[in-house]
Amino acid sequence: MNPKVDFYFAKAKKWQEDIELLRTIVLDCGLKEELKWGCPCYSLEGANIVLIHVFKEYCALLFFKGALMNDPKGILIQQTKNVQVPRQVRFTSAKEITKLKSILKSYIRNAIEVEKAGLKVELKKTSEYEMPEEFKNKLDKNAALKKAFKALTPGRQKGYLFYFSSAKQSKTRETRVEKYIPQIMAGKGIDD
Repeated sequence: MNPKVDFYFAKAKKWQEDIELLRTIVLDCGLKEELKWGCPCYSLEGANIVLIHVFKEYCALLFFKGALMNDPKGILIQQTKNVQVPRQVRFTSAKEITKLKSILKSYIRNAIEVEKAGLKVELKKTSEYEMPEEFKNKLDKNAALKKAFKALTPGRQKGYLFYFSSAKQSKTRETRVEKYIPQIMAGKGIDD
């Protein structure tokens, strides 16, 4: 156990018993405990394997390479359609965790095997993501904007596409595109 991580377990009032149980299970698998992204993260030789995190409705184990793992019990969940590789196992009670203890250990061992094997997921290219019509029209009419967008890293491009596409109304998408044109032209990502 890493004392730097203890605060996370102390502050998680609603899920404290649950995540402490998850912590014990994960540490039984020989992983190193660290604090990353404000959460308990468990790694093997510097490679992230699994993370514990809490949400309003559940707590979860997040497997960084979950898409590559075996899932014989069908418990791995893709958080959203845009999440490509990580997968979660969600819990709403310590009783559920206790019931799945041996299964969770086998999943963690599988995640370790995936990492040791050096397996990687071929990520979707930016061109495979849906481009909102409002943004496509701007790119077609403005060569400098098109060039600036193509010069962005794939992650920054995806960030914009996700954000623009998430608006339900065309007017909202247009407003978002207009707002971020200067940032795209400056070579910055949506959160820079």
